[in-house]
Amino acid sequence: MSADEPILYYNRYTGKIESESIYGEGFLKFTYGNPLGKLALSALVRRACFSRFYGWRMRRSASARKIKPFVDRYALDPGEFVDPISGFEHFDAFFVRQLRPGKRPFPEDVHDIGFPAEGRHLAVPDLSAYDGLWAKGQKFDLSRLLGSRQLAERYDGGAALISRLCPTDYHRYHFPCEGDAGDPELINGFLYSVNPIALRQRVSYLWENKRCLTILRSQVFGSVALLEIGATCVGSIIQTYLPGLVEKGGEKGYFRFGGSMFMMFFERDRVIFSPDLLEHGAEGREVYAQVGDCCGHAAGKQ
Repeated sequence: MSADEPILYYNRYTGKIESESIYGEGFLKFTYGNPLGKLALSALVRRACFSRFYGWRMRRSASARKIKPFVDRYALDPGEFVDPISGFEHFDAFFVRQLRPGKRPFPEDVHDIGFPAEGRHLAVPDLSAYDGLWAKGQKFDLSRLLGSRQLAERYDGGAALISRLCPTDYHRYHFPCEGDAGDPELINGFLYSVNPIALRQRVSYLWENKRCLTILRSQVFGSVALLEIGATCVGSIIQTYLPGLVEKGGEKGYFRFGGSMFMMFFERDRVIFSPDLLEHGAEGREVYAQVGDCCGHAAGKQ
């Protein structure tokens, strides 16, 4: 697939297939689709120093003037924010904004599971039976992605939900169900983009990137692997939870500036995804949905 091919997704709320408006589209196409850009990618862009520099710029007070034009351009609703636009000291503070209580409710039924993050979601109901993600023939290397052959064996044949966050999205992530959350494990790496423009070229960027793994043990959904993946201009994956018993919808952490990704892995026969996720996932198409919306239910639910 070409870097120039539009990124299409299904919007759960409009019921339509839409084309993504990509923040920094020109930079992405140059970096991942142009030979000179790929040289820059290898030499500088994928490295943490590049993202740290960009993050420093987004934490300068002068960056606050970018907030209002950004909100207007991408039609964000300031009424959802805890703080007013004028209350953010810089763009990064706006980027990790909190939402007003009740704006993103999670399903009440213990057998239903909520989206852990806001963005575009791709469902894989059976990891052992698909022919590639973002491009034909590109499959996960679960051992490298999860950093463990033992975990790869546990989730092989299970299901996955891949949630891709764009710079325009709410960038805090939450627990999809209640359970006992273990300690987060940092797996260091580079910071490639996780936009489909990049992943169409090479899905292995996902397991070459910096990421953080947490095992959530749920009485209803079994052992669920939660994986945060950093990306270009996301030098920090911040965990705000305390290991131990956690509530569904409780905040787990947040990403600093940039696009990023959150993955959930389920053991075999533990979850059934929502019909729109299954329908569009079968076509390799993402579904846009907000954090907290129901994304599926336990396989044994009546």
